[in-house]
Amino acid sequence: MNKKYLPSALILYLNYFIHGIGCSILSQQVVKELLAEQWGTGDIMGVTAIAAALGLGRLISLPFAGPLSDKLGRRISVLIGCASYVIFFVGIAFSPNITVAYVAAVLGGIANSFLDTATYPAVAEIIYKYTGIATMGIKFFISIAQLLMPFFLGICAGTKMSYLTLPLVAGIAIAVLGVLAIFAPFPKVEGVGKSESLINNLKNAHFSAESVALILIGFTSTATFQLWLNCAQTFGKEIAGIASDQVSMMQTYYSAGTMAALVVTSLLIMKVKQVRFLVIYPLISVIMLALVYLVRTPQICYIGAFVIGYSAAGGVLQMATAVVNDLFPKIKGTITSLVMIASSLCNYTILTAAAKMTAESVIVMNIIITVIGVVLALFVNVRYGKLLKNSQQEV
Repeated sequence: MNKKYLPSALILYLNYFIHGIGCSILSQQVVKELLAEQWGTGDIMGVTAIAAALGLGRLISLPFAGPLSDKLGRRISVLIGCASYVIFFVGIAFSPNITVAYVAAVLGGIANSFLDTATYPAVAEIIYKYTGIATMGIKFFISIAQLLMPFFLGICAGTKMSYLTLPLVAGIAIAVLGVLAIFAPFPKVEGVGKSESLINNLKNAHFSAESVALILIGFTSTATFQLWLNCAQTFGKEIAGIASDQVSMMQTYYSAGTMAALVVTSLLIMKVKQVRFLVIYPLISVIMLALVYLVRTPQICYIGAFVIGYSAAGGVLQMATAVVNDLFPKIKGTITSLVMIASSLCNYTILTAAAKMTAESVIVMNIIITVIGVVLALFVNVRYGKLLKNSQQEV
């Protein structure tokens, strides 16, 4: 790795620290209560519908964000992502009603798409000898931000500032990072400017039942952690009886579980095929979700937050993407985009549905969807050996 690109890598990772705040700010119980009052909705679950709009933004932009990153270069996509995130954060902080907030959240999803399609390849191009570590670093910075979220909220409470000061500060921070990205050096990549559109790539793709199953795992794996992230604190407060000033600690346990998974899984994956984790981790999530639903105590909610953070948010989606690239090497870009589109579709549809449900019903829905993910993963595992052999013969 050329040392001159180290500042660029740091800027890219810090963008994801801010993204970690962005993707979890709307799930914080105290923030949801404040926004529900600001927007006059009278229902904190209605704030979940705004979180769902992040998925809609990703769904709208993913089909062209990737090709644009290849065609125009990583820097332009990073700048589009940073600018869109500034609008999202400021929009959430000052939105007078739910309509304005919804538009801001759609732009937040668009920001996420452009940052993803620029940053994942960019850090892999910078740290080209250790691409796996490079991309895991993105998840690590997201997890650090989510781990610190209760601390940030505590600062707001201790200084008697509005909780909405946090998205405003995040918006200023990512604006500064965007300016720095203008001057930061990026590696020159062969082939930039010659990318095909997603539609053109789809015309040449040959899908199998297994590839469809892996795309659907992109949906189910996202549902498991998004439903928990956005609705578990409401369950903890309303059903398990956690105090309002303590319920945000669920976020800390969740993020700690995610970070533990990043370390442990990176070690285990050298000895256990990554396709096996697509069954093992969701199965752990199903058991934990059932225990939370049945036991309903503060202690089980805290334990559940750590376990779900570990088993659901600790890399299942990334491993599904890695498996699909191994099995279908000729359509890597196309099928990876489809997995992410399925993930975004889940974020929009499932959270929109959850906004109209009780916290208990959301847990039940989460269990059902995660069980479906386990079944899909079992199907892929049964066929994995033969599929891998076929894919190697085609290369």
